[in-house]
Amino acid sequence: MSPIRSMLCATAKRRSPTLVAYAIRSEFPLPDLFLLDLKMPRLDGFEVLEWLRWQPSLSPLRVVVLTSSDNIRDINRAYRLGANSFMVKPLDFQNYIHFGRVIEGFWLKASQAPEISRPVLNRQEIEGPESSHQ
Repeated sequence: MSPIRSMLCATAKRRSPTLVAYAIRSEFPLPDLFLLDLKMPRLDGFEVLEWLRWQPSLSPLRVVVLTSSDNIRDINRAYRLGANSFMVKPLDFQNYIHFGRVIEGFWLKASQAPEISRPVLNRQEIEGPESSHQ
């Protein structure tokens, strides 16, 4: 096993069983599109965006900032940090439905997603040989 794969497995083992499962790309593939709100509890969307762009294996991920802010500073900062698009959330339900269709039509149907690769781990690599005896 490569040193990087060993490190990923060791890191995943230290996490909860739920996080271990998410490390298995065959069961939980990466999304084609990441919708990111700027205002989240306990987490700043700008920090998430910056972190995504610093991860070599995640930096190609298409990120659409979808937030209630229409502040030009937020818009400029999001694009500076690598957002692919900045969209202001609609206020009413009917517009949300239309908005969802627009996002789906452009980002998931018309636009082509880049190839995003991460080391593929399987459950036995993460949990170790003892897991096969359970």
